[in-house]
Amino acid sequence: MTTSDKHRNTPSLQALIQQPIVFIAFGFGSGLAPKAPGTWGTLVGVLLFLLLQPLPQMFYLLVVVMVSIVGIWICGHAATVLGVHDHSGIVWDEIAGYLITMAFLPSEWIWMAAGFAAFRLFDILKPWPICVLDRRLGGGLGIMLDDVVAGLLAGGGLWLLFIGSLD
Repeated sequence: MTTSDKHRNTPSLQALIQQPIVFIAFGFGSGLAPKAPGTWGTLVGVLLFLLLQPLPQMFYLLVVVMVSIVGIWICGHAATVLGVHDHSGIVWDEIAGYLITMAFLPSEWIWMAAGFAAFRLFDILKPWPICVLDRRLGGGLGIMLDDVVAGLLAGGGLWLLFIGSLD
């Protein structure tokens, strides 16, 4: 898929508001950003993390799992409505990926910023196995899974740094 394919059929904010599921898939409108919509969607993930981080760990993890599972349907629905697989404005997967990244990290600004940077790096560069998932899977699962794995890799790498800093 070319970059122009990923931008085709971009709805207006007014059209998004009339389609609540697509509005959610577009990160409550953040996916409409003309430059770097994935980064803007990840920033929505940061805001959501700030709202969720006071929860006990088990509840946080439950929310993250629900966001990810429901995201398969949300992203798949939006792709079908727009007629474009993994439209660049669909950023619910970035929101979920950031929440996954932060699942076992401290909720201090330095770790939140590191989580943001690491997740975006994995999401943009798509190292193995992310690139394989991105190319081979379609539908909502394909849209979500590469960002879930990017979140796991980013969070896992940062967690290793965190536990190493405890010595």
